[in-house]
Amino acid sequence: MRPLRTLPLLAAVSLLAACRQDMHDQPRFEPLEASSFFADGRASRPQVEGTIARGELQLDDHLYRGKVDGEFAETFPFEITEEVMERGQERFDIYCSPCHGRVGNGEGMIVERGLKQPPSYHIQRLQEAPPGYFFDVITHGFGAMYDLSDKISVRDRWAIVAYIRALQLSQNASLSDVPEGMKSLLEGSR
Repeated sequence: MRPLRTLPLLAAVSLLAACRQDMHDQPRFEPLEASSFFADGRASRPQVEGTIARGELQLDDHLYRGKVDGEFAETFPFEITEEVMERGQERFDIYCSPCHGRVGNGEGMIVERGLKQPPSYHIQRLQEAPPGYFFDVITHGFGAMYDLSDKISVRDRWAIVAYIRALQLSQNASLSDVPEGMKSLLEGSR
């Protein structure tokens, strides 16, 4: 008698389990899939013209484009601190040194592997280039260098530019450029 009572209960449980719909299997449209719901037949909706995503309004040409009055910026858009320099060195070592080398001489590991050598940051043309020029090249690429704007944030690009300036100074400095308190350390290491 007991098995006869449990049989309808088991049948009801098995029917309910078969009708289950998992959250990962929801009815939805994939990106760019066709849809009869909208008159244009597309499931993805086009962006409304003239709108800008929250947090993406970039009015400061100096910060976001490296330009002031349409020319490459001669200054940095924010104060260059020790933390900015450290971040610039870290980002440079990750993204730039494989091609440009750790000291910016253009002798990175890609040259050892037979790829085209980038110019040294220590040539006259690049020593005279304004910071905005380097920012623009990192942002848009130049020659064989591809743009890194999708990989490196705006502030990190400026930090890299500051570090490039430090590399240029370090490779072309004379003893007269060293502060008085530090000269004794350098002279003692000879």
